[in-house]
Amino acid sequence: MRRRVSGIPVRADAPAVMSRGLTFLFAVAGGAAVGNLYWAQPLLDFIADDLHAPTALAGWLVTATQVGYAAGILLIVPLGDVLDRRRLVPLMMLCATAALVACALAPSMGFLLAAIALLGVTTVAGQILAPLAGDLSGPAVRGRVVGTVISGMLTGILVSRTISGLVAGVAGWRAIFAAAAVLTAVLAVLLYRAIPRLEPKARMSYPALIASVGRAVVHERVLRWTLVIAATGFGVFSMFWTALTFLLSGPPFHLPVTVIGLVGLAGLAGAFAAQRAGRLHDRGWSLQAGAVAWALAVVTFVVSAFAGHSIVLVLVVVVLLDVAIQAQNILNQARVFAISHEARSRLNTALVTGTFVGGAVGSAAATLLWSAGGWTAISVAGAVASTFALVVWAIGRRGPLVAAGV
Repeated sequence: MRRRVSGIPVRADAPAVMSRGLTFLFAVAGGAAVGNLYWAQPLLDFIADDLHAPTALAGWLVTATQVGYAAGILLIVPLGDVLDRRRLVPLMMLCATAALVACALAPSMGFLLAAIALLGVTTVAGQILAPLAGDLSGPAVRGRVVGTVISGMLTGILVSRTISGLVAGVAGWRAIFAAAAVLTAVLAVLLYRAIPRLEPKARMSYPALIASVGRAVVHERVLRWTLVIAATGFGVFSMFWTALTFLLSGPPFHLPVTVIGLVGLAGLAGAFAAQRAGRLHDRGWSLQAGAVAWALAVVTFVVSAFAGHSIVLVLVVVVLLDVAIQAQNILNQARVFAISHEARSRLNTALVTGTFVGGAVGSAAATLLWSAGGWTAISVAGAVASTFALVVWAIGRRGPLVAAGV
């Protein structure tokens, strides 16, 4: 049966060719690409001191990267539906390599802000690979495959913070951007050799392509509700991690950047647990799992309010929040990919653009909330935002989500 999504006829899925090796490569490459957004996050004080800039200004590095990333998702990722992704993905990784080199050579905070925003625009390969993984896998295992790739991307966020702190503690903050440039270039070559040739899924002009993203949001109720949930989730996630850097680098902890980076390893437990969320989607339990994840997020921020003086509670909160938010990310993306085969890149564009706009707002809010009320303000804001998302989920549960059979 054929239907139309945002004016586009939907074809049957492509043959499944997603091997375990290719899934692993996609997960690693996606993790490296998304990890590029977070090299600076645990190093804000370190970078500010080296470039003789205020710490508050350094806090905008994360926001600039995420705003750039949202722009790259909106303007570049839709091309995955109309161009040969075997060429598009390596090209974007090489562009990101150039931006990483610019970051490593930045002589001032202003230059670094511009270079890191450009890095955000260009490091979008992971968000082209995720819908490609959906295209190359059969419907019975799509949730698992996409969940593995997205889990790799989310793991990249956590590992990037750890590696960043360790490398910066030994060789300075510039070394991490230089090393990331080398890794990204190597992965570009490997992906060019591994990605199979696929015919473009649609043929249209670039303006029509971008406009169809907006039409998808207008016409797809599932997408609209998922956008609100996803933006809220990544907003609280980004707010938490940005503020955590301020908490751990100041009193009462006074941790060095190497130790702050190691805190990210606690979140790996959450990443591995959340990877199972893709299997829950395949079994038809997406809605129930989403409710549990948001309830867990609310409880986590309540616990967080008591963690301002306890490193043990901080680690507990890191694990619980990563389980909740990463499970939501996987469920959201699997749900959106189920809407259409032919428009997956554009649907992913809408989802991830909204997600990272939420992330940018969360990063900016972290700086403002920290100045206003410290860690307590962060915890209260996180609990309120998570409760809001749970209410949105409950409304969608009785409306567009259940109507779509997800």
